[in-house]
Amino acid sequence: MLKRLTKLLSIMMFVGGGLLPWNATADKSSTSPGSMLPAFNSNQIERLLVQSLLQINAGQLREALNTVDQLLQDAPNFRLAHLVRGDLLMTFAQQSTKLGDHQDAALSDFQEEAKVRIERHLASPHEGKIPDVLWHMSPEQRYAVVVDTTKSRLYVYQNRDSQLHHLVDYYITMGKNGSEKFTEGDKRTPLGIYIADKKLEHKLPDFYGEAAYPLNYPNPLDKRHGKKGHGIWLHGTPQDVYSRPPKASDGCVVIANPDIKALAPVLQQGATPVIISNDLQWITPQEAEQRRQALDQALEQWRRDWESQDTEQYLAHYADTFFSDSGNLEKWKENKRRIQAAKTKVQISLSNISMFRYPNAPAPMVLVSFDQDYKSDILIDHMKKQQYWVWDDHRWKIMYEGPA
Repeated sequence: MLKRLTKLLSIMMFVGGGLLPWNATADKSSTSPGSMLPAFNSNQIERLLVQSLLQINAGQLREALNTVDQLLQDAPNFRLAHLVRGDLLMTFAQQSTKLGDHQDAALSDFQEEAKVRIERHLASPHEGKIPDVLWHMSPEQRYAVVVDTTKSRLYVYQNRDSQLHHLVDYYITMGKNGSEKFTEGDKRTPLGIYIADKKLEHKLPDFYGEAAYPLNYPNPLDKRHGKKGHGIWLHGTPQDVYSRPPKASDGCVVIANPDIKALAPVLQQGATPVIISNDLQWITPQEAEQRRQALDQALEQWRRDWESQDTEQYLAHYADTFFSDSGNLEKWKENKRRIQAAKTKVQISLSNISMFRYPNAPAPMVLVSFDQDYKSDILIDHMKKQQYWVWDDHRWKIMYEGPA
């Protein structure tokens, strides 16, 4: 009878280039204490799915059916689970139809969804490590969301006691044509650093699920590179669908309705960074600290040179490729030389600094955001500012500067 399910197991058998070990067990991680997320955790649903497939792999078909039935009590609209249950029932009835016999697009989607879910639960844990994009969060930033499109996964981190704490991670759906959005309607998910705005309050079609949070795509760097499009959201699924295949959206990041509801405390501020990356890498907090030290020094030297009104030293911090909302480097230099010609005494302070490595950039790049207080004899100003710093000619230089 187990042989009848051999092709069903094509969903799960070849993970990481080899067969799953017969004694493999699902990941036991759970939401961290203090996360303040709702008690419902869809990772439990996912663990039950993985458990059922592992039981099939071990020939424990009756146990697998019981596990799937338990899963479907909590998630009756989980289509992949229904597919597994149906094949188990057909096997018990000794019918010849097998999941692997149907090579249509829908089956391929189910196989890919099962594959990425299993990979998550059988992967080596990232204990003591953080995503390499999270260099430093400001005290005001309570949470950060990091999406790995390659793994179809969304990770939530909390900034607590000046340290990053992994709270939970969820399966996600991305664009039908993959990542690296460039044009309107290309059905791709953008890669970059974005801010999730507050939940859309007007009633949306059921297609968008329980909630939708717009991302600020295109950001200044996207616009610089000529990227087009709009309406990239983080949103849920229709009521009759627990989850969608890994590549099924028009470019949005889509997660299950229980997950989008659980994320409400994370996203409700309307200022949560959402970093979307391909093939996310992991480093220790100590490595993140080491990587940002040189940039810390460059940012402080930029502040000092500006405060001292040493115009040429100040301008030396800007890359030849610099751009702003008002023009290129030459226009920036012209304006700054005119303003600083009077040598007015100024005081400049920076606070609430955050640093996020820009994902998948051709050269090392970091988005730096901060609160800037400027005081002179004629002007007192406070603003939130952002800069893109790029590694250029063996040093950090500013490629973009503007309001955050």
